[in-house]
Amino acid sequence: MEVLLLAAIVLCLLLISVTLHEAMHAYASYWLGDDTALHSGRLTLNPIAHIDPFMSVLLPIGLYLIGAPVFGGAKPVPYNPYRLRYGDWGQALVAVAGPVTNLLLAVITGVWLRFIDFPEGISSIIQLFVQINLGFFVFNMIPLPPLDGSRILYALLPEAGKNILRDIERNGIWIIFALILLLSGPIFEFMRLVTTPLFLLITGYSL
Repeated sequence: MEVLLLAAIVLCLLLISVTLHEAMHAYASYWLGDDTALHSGRLTLNPIAHIDPFMSVLLPIGLYLIGAPVFGGAKPVPYNPYRLRYGDWGQALVAVAGPVTNLLLAVITGVWLRFIDFPEGISSIIQLFVQINLGFFVFNMIPLPPLDGSRILYALLPEAGKNILRDIERNGIWIIFALILLLSGPIFEFMRLVTTPLFLLITGYSL
């Protein structure tokens, strides 16, 4: 029963984190002039519209169960780059809207642990929520296509560099899967190195 309850809690926290991440991609693109996400049914807080069974649920829950840093993704929000304001920087704003939302969720919820003495169970749930959102923030800001952080590189690089990123992005999701499978140790260590001090800074607790 305790295992099932824990799994349900983790799933709920993941759905909140992923849904707000993807919804903010959609809202950012809408605010910047593109209504593609609206007509694709993605301008919503309904998690069913956003979640990917593997990247949003199975992968992060599996990582949590083995004690690894939690990260994941969801179905990409469609947008038309030619309808966005600010060109490549508009695309970068749409991209970072998701992970920045996760960072804000971590800060807004986690900082309360510094001021309120929550019961142990509530404190553990808040810490888990912060951990999940920090993991989503750090992982998605890695500047490798198709992760969100790569859009900042698109805005900064000359055309030759953008062409290289486009070539990578054509098989980007398979590259991500391969890296997770082949380089899981270094990736997990990188995630720990970044999320651990952030977690301590926000909550005052150690991971």
